[in-house]
Amino acid sequence: MGGTRVTAIVKEELLDDRLAKLETARSWSPRLVSKLESHIRSADDEALFRINPFAFARERSLREDEVIDLFLYATSLGLFGMDWLLLCPKCSCVVESLRSLEAVHSHYHCTACQIDLEASLDDQIAITFTVSPQIRAIAFHHPEQLSAHDYCFKYGATRDGVLPDGRPFVDVKIALTKAVSYLPPGETTRMAIEASEGSILGISPEGKASLLFSIEGAPSATGQVAHVLYEKEVREHAAGCVAPGAITFEVKNATAERGTFFLAVLPPGTKVGQAPITFLPFLTGKRLLTTQAFRDLFRSEVIRTSEGIGVKDITLLFTDVKGSTALYDRIGDLNAFALVQQHFERLQDIAARFRGAIIKTIGDAVMAAFLNPSDAVAAALAMRADIAGFNHGQSDRQLILKIGIHKGAAIAVTLNERLDYFGQTVNIAARVQHLAGADEIYVSEDAYDAGVEAVLEPFKVDSKIAKLRGIQQDQRVFCVPAPTGGEPARQ
Repeated sequence: MGGTRVTAIVKEELLDDRLAKLETARSWSPRLVSKLESHIRSADDEALFRINPFAFARERSLREDEVIDLFLYATSLGLFGMDWLLLCPKCSCVVESLRSLEAVHSHYHCTACQIDLEASLDDQIAITFTVSPQIRAIAFHHPEQLSAHDYCFKYGATRDGVLPDGRPFVDVKIALTKAVSYLPPGETTRMAIEASEGSILGISPEGKASLLFSIEGAPSATGQVAHVLYEKEVREHAAGCVAPGAITFEVKNATAERGTFFLAVLPPGTKVGQAPITFLPFLTGKRLLTTQAFRDLFRSEVIRTSEGIGVKDITLLFTDVKGSTALYDRIGDLNAFALVQQHFERLQDIAARFRGAIIKTIGDAVMAAFLNPSDAVAAALAMRADIAGFNHGQSDRQLILKIGIHKGAAIAVTLNERLDYFGQTVNIAARVQHLAGADEIYVSEDAYDAGVEAVLEPFKVDSKIAKLRGIQQDQRVFCVPAPTGGEPARQ
């Protein structure tokens, strides 16, 4: 990727120290850390700004889950900073760039499209990574020093929003832009363009000026002048009409701070905010919150917004230990507590292996979250098999799991200073788990998709209609009975 570049000044001693710590932080695939080191040392500035870990993995044929962990560990060691981006799905601009989950809020406004948006962890919150200025200085650490063009189209947009032909939509915006300028405080900036047909879109990324003028009538024989006031936040495009030909926009910055403004000429028939944009895969808030390394390394990250942040589709898994009271009576509190803690550690390792994370423990129970139901069911089978192996040879201290799985919409919140999920999906998942007997796995109908069916193909599966406590409507559920000895082990 070509981009803005400054002389690469790397803090050698600090970089070597942090890379050595990263190398030993956990077990990595061969040369993975050295590939990251090479990127830090040799990539241009733009390639070290808001790194998409999925793109980093794809370009180097690496595993996505390991690369996510790599950047999380590297960030915890000070090699990178984490950026939480609120994206506009209509124009791929970065509406806001925030440095922590705590700063993320549930509602935001795109000034380019003039639309209100609701944040969703599934698809509109992207997490990226920027090299730390303590490791290597890049131009994007000081956005106020960028050119107006780079500020608008490199700092203020993502290249991950693409059109059906694969072109980044930001490249289309650049091609249509005829003028872009900073606006010194208290001054009037003149921006001259030529426009023959279509419409003129004028945008300030700061949201303090916005216009959409149609181009109509006979060409103007004389120069035209339009006056634009940059002063306070606006929530709609100022409408107007100009003739084809030369036009000068006089933009008055009535504030005490520098602003930015650009003018684009749109082809006839173009509707703002209607481009068929899709996004290349990126690290979503949902994926991050179901990554065990994030929950382990960034325990201080919390959601401060009072209404939480929505997640459209999350798979939740609950486990409980059958007969735990009798277990405590049989082997004593200390021994039972140690046993339960060991079982928590084993379940956490398995959840992470299947792209999930432990959200919390409640007594002897576990609540975990996964990206999709098939991962959750595969994890449940592995948990059941692992605990069966763990029990081997200790008849007086066996742990027997009961597991339930459900999926649906939820709200990500902070409860007791910990990231958690709230809502009816959580309630139903817990109730589905309550149906399970010893060594049984119950899956709700909502979670029982084609992927789950494929995972469970070697297993006996029973179906029934069940009444869930506290849930008005009866639910169809699927049960994987306790193993009888002839079923495949899933480790």
